[in-house]
Amino acid sequence: MCVLFSAACLSPSVPLMRAFRPTTSPCRLTVEKRPRAAVRLADEPHRTKGKDTMTSAPSRVPGPAAAPSGQPPVPERPPFAHFGPEVLGAALDGGPADSFAKFTASWDGLPADAHLGTDRPYRFRRYGSFRIHGDRLERLPHAAFFQDRSVNRVHGGVDRLFAPLEDAVAAGAALHTIVRALHERLPGPRAGIDTCGVHQIRVTATVRAEGHPAPEGVHRDGHAYVAQVLIRRRDVRGAESCLYDLQERPVHRALLTAPLETIVLDDRRVLHGVSPVRPAPGAGSGVRDMLLVDFFPGAQGTQGTQGDSFTPITGT
Repeated sequence: MCVLFSAACLSPSVPLMRAFRPTTSPCRLTVEKRPRAAVRLADEPHRTKGKDTMTSAPSRVPGPAAAPSGQPPVPERPPFAHFGPEVLGAALDGGPADSFAKFTASWDGLPADAHLGTDRPYRFRRYGSFRIHGDRLERLPHAAFFQDRSVNRVHGGVDRLFAPLEDAVAAGAALHTIVRALHERLPGPRAGIDTCGVHQIRVTATVRAEGHPAPEGVHRDGHAYVAQVLIRRRDVRGAESCLYDLQERPVHRALLTAPLETIVLDDRRVLHGVSPVRPAPGAGSGVRDMLLVDFFPGAQGTQGTQGDSFTPITGT
């Protein structure tokens, strides 16, 4: 199975990236010419009215950069990479023996997201931001998290002040190692990308209420790059990650199942969404823990005196 980028597949020859075989059936996408019959994906992320189908038409992402006349096109890196747990696992090898165990255990202490506006809290999170100095991270003053309404129809346009990362997590070797490894594997130029936002997120589900990892539906986050790292998946079904081109045509879908399995995407070139979380058959409740890391140029915007905030990219 290969991952579709326009009419090309990602191969192991892509530097620092490789295609990772999803554990679910692959997208039924092809470059063959055939009728554009609409198909529905199981547990598809919530779509806005009038946009609740996917088509079998070939996906399209921005093509290669223009080259001077008479020269071949300049190849452009694919807009995302999906890799298995061995990539971050190798980066963490050699670190303190208990560092990663303490890091993952910290998800058990996440407070409820007060900005959900639901009767039952199903999302729990902490947030922090860092300046990237080569192989060193500098923690920035705690600040509200802001997204423009054009990229987040549900929670955009307001400052959301989440609980800060615990000091042990923010200063821990595990987080710093993971962030550096992700920064080295961004699917595009890294010049000027010197700041990141770190989100610890837990989404829960019960037999009475499902959890929504992305209540805003198919969306951008408003950053340059976004990394999605699975930390834990226990007694749940659903939560399928789907990527789309800028016309909301699907280009990749995968169910993250192995801890440290990761998708890194260029937030300017693809949209993304996640289907709801539901308890697995026979389970009364389920948990999905994720580490999300936003990468952006810190010099492009500040938010009052609270700290750095990226000037959001408006949606199309």
